[in-house]
Amino acid sequence: MAFEDLLEDPVIQKYLHELVGPTGMPVAAAPPDGEVTDEELAEELGLELNDVRRALFILYENDLASYRRVRDEDSGWLTYLWTFQYDNIPENLEEELHRLLEGMEERRDYERDHQFYLCEVDSIRFEFEEAMEFGFECPECGSPLESMENSRLLESVEDRIAELRDELGVDRDREPAEA
Repeated sequence: MAFEDLLEDPVIQKYLHELVGPTGMPVAAAPPDGEVTDEELAEELGLELNDVRRALFILYENDLASYRRVRDEDSGWLTYLWTFQYDNIPENLEEELHRLLEGMEERRDYERDHQFYLCEVDSIRFEFEEAMEFGFECPECGSPLESMENSRLLESVEDRIAELRDELGVDRDREPAEA
């Protein structure tokens, strides 16, 4: 995928937005060619220097930007020259999907392994042990807690797991390793 196409991809735009937020998005969405200072970016984009620095640091933490320091011989000041490295975005997105898959598998196991009770008045869900501690009465309003069927939620989680496995090319029959 060409660099320009990469930045026009809505999934990648959303990923960058999730990383840097709305104030950092102008920095992430229009990376210059070559090296640039944070001051140059702030001036060019009309942003506060702190917002630019925050966005650059987040991009750096996610291996999407790097910098080199140059010391001014006269003043001794350090200047940071930033370079954007968006080639790592597809790999980062795949890692995110693997983390999401792992989280969904944990959620599936949690939903399978627990029995739940619901306060229909306050819409609060309790595990069996919590419900028992409260005498099967809602601690907020005193209403009786009703046994809750979570098969629709479990089915939704299973469907999402299947989608993620398909997208990642992970074997459907694979169960998470026991800890």
